[in-house]
Amino acid sequence: MFRSIFLILMLLSLSLHAKDTIVITGSSTIAPVISDLAKFYEAKNKDVRIDVQTGGSSRGIADARKDLSNIGMVSRALKPDEKDLNNFTFALDGIAIIVHKTNPISQLSKEQIVDIYKGEINNWKVLKGADQKIVVVNKAEGRSTLELFIAFFGLKNSEIKADIVIGDNEQGIKTVSTNKNSIAYVSIGTAEYNASVGVPLKLLDFQGMSAKVENIKNGTYPLTRELNLVTKLRPTGHIDGFIKFVMSPEARSIIKDQFFVPTH
Repeated sequence: MFRSIFLILMLLSLSLHAKDTIVITGSSTIAPVISDLAKFYEAKNKDVRIDVQTGGSSRGIADARKDLSNIGMVSRALKPDEKDLNNFTFALDGIAIIVHKTNPISQLSKEQIVDIYKGEINNWKVLKGADQKIVVVNKAEGRSTLELFIAFFGLKNSEIKADIVIGDNEQGIKTVSTNKNSIAYVSIGTAEYNASVGVPLKLLDFQGMSAKVENIKNGTYPLTRELNLVTKLRPTGHIDGFIKFVMSPEARSIIKDQFFVPTH
């Protein structure tokens, strides 16, 4: 009898100290800022733990639909056949073309970028750079950055002659910062943040416009996108609380610290 009472008391104690877990999966562009926001939310709400996992926007959509996550991260506007999900746009970002900091090239035209990615320009010398082969870095399937890139430039993924295929933005940053002849496309927010802390990369001007957060904010940069959180069901409890926090003025400084443009 005493053993039964002891076990019941232990179970009650564990249940009192158990934490709700929110699982958030998807876009690698969004994951770092959501991780920072999650830490802030957890510090104010001791009864919740937030687990942030990457895998691309396609995973964010699929996991939310299949109840494998509570919240999906999607770094693009939702497609018409994804409108069954609840959508919360919390920031804007852009896609930047990046090269190593020592590369003398400072800007490229739309046509030049297309020719580079199709393998029709394969040496920096053609663009008045060094006499070195261009190392083309492309994104893996399922990444929204890839989808937006090929749509904007009128490319098919099968046309791209990639030397290196990467998953997340950080892999792109690392590749370009360690290979002086490479070119990649990544989140402007991620690229600006890394450049600000001394990573040797350069964001190229594009169509006469600098790839800067300021130009996303004023609407002049041509290749911009939404950063979204999605849910299958109407959010309740801590899921609702966290999304409301992300959309609140309190979260603005954390979002801006990651070089994104808050929408609230």
